[in-house]
Amino acid sequence: MNVEAVVLDIDGVLVDVENSYRRAIIETIDRLYDEQIDNTTIQRFKDAGGFNNDWELTDAVALYFLATGEGMDSSIKEFTDTIAGTGGGLSAARTAAGESLTPADRELVLSRWDTDRHREIFQQLYLGTELYRELEGEEPTLDCEGFINDEPVLIEEGTIEALTDEYAVGVLTGRPAAEAEIALDRVGLSIPEEHRFTMDDWEAGKPHPKALITLAERFDADAVAFAGDTLDDVRTAVNATENDSRTYHGIGVLTGGLTGEDGRRKYEQVGSAAVIDSVNDLPELLE
Repeated sequence: MNVEAVVLDIDGVLVDVENSYRRAIIETIDRLYDEQIDNTTIQRFKDAGGFNNDWELTDAVALYFLATGEGMDSSIKEFTDTIAGTGGGLSAARTAAGESLTPADRELVLSRWDTDRHREIFQQLYLGTELYRELEGEEPTLDCEGFINDEPVLIEEGTIEALTDEYAVGVLTGRPAAEAEIALDRVGLSIPEEHRFTMDDWEAGKPHPKALITLAERFDADAVAFAGDTLDDVRTAVNATENDSRTYHGIGVLTGGLTGEDGRRKYEQVGSAAVIDSVNDLPELLE
C-alpha cells in the first residue's frame, strides 16, 4: 500500500480492552439488571454496526433485557440481526424493541430505561473512584480501583518508531478525549491534538467518514491506511473512499473482538483492504 498517512484506533489496537471497557459493559448490566452477558454478546452488537460508543452499546443491551421482560420474544442474535438490518446503532435498537411490544409495554420499558444511570455506573467501574471524581466532576457512589488500570499495551515500541518515522500518524477513536490521552500516554505514542479525533470531537462517530476525511485533509495525504478492530472501522474507510477523491485502506486487526478465521472473513466481507494479526504487523504490510 502506497500511503502517506496512518490512522490508528486505540481500543483493541493499541491497548487490550477486554478486561476494561468490555468488562464495564458486562458488570453494568449485571449490577443494574441482574443479567449475565459475555464477550460474544458484546461482539454481536459491535458487528451489527453503529456501536462504536460503549455507553450506547450498554444502553442497547439494557433495552433488550427490559423489552424481553415485557414480552419481546427475541434471542440476542435475532435482536442484533434486526438492528443490523435496520441501519445499526441505538436508534435501530429502539425500533427493534418497540416493534415487538404493545404501546403500553413500550412506554413502560422506556420509562425504566435510565441511560444516565448506565453511564454513571459504567464510568465508575471503568475509571475507578478517584479518576471518576477527577474526570466526571461527580462524587462516586462505588468504591473501586477502575478497570482502566487493566489495559495491556498491544503496540510495541519498535512499531511506533517504524510508523512515526515513515508516515504521518493520527488517531481516530470512540474514547472521550481524556481517556484517549491516558491510553496514548500508556503506550508512549505522542499525537498532536489536531491529528486526533475522539468522542468529544464529532458527534456522528464511526462509521461516518467525516473524521477520517478531515485527518487526511490535515495531513495533505492522497492515500491513508486506517487500522481498527471492528467492522465499523473498516466501514469508515470504505465510506471515506466513497465520499472523497482520496484513497482509504481499511485494515482489520485481530486483537480485539474479532479474531481468527471468522474475524478475517467478516472483515473481508465489509471491504477490508487487508487483515493483520496485530498492529505490530502494520509496518511490514505498508512497506
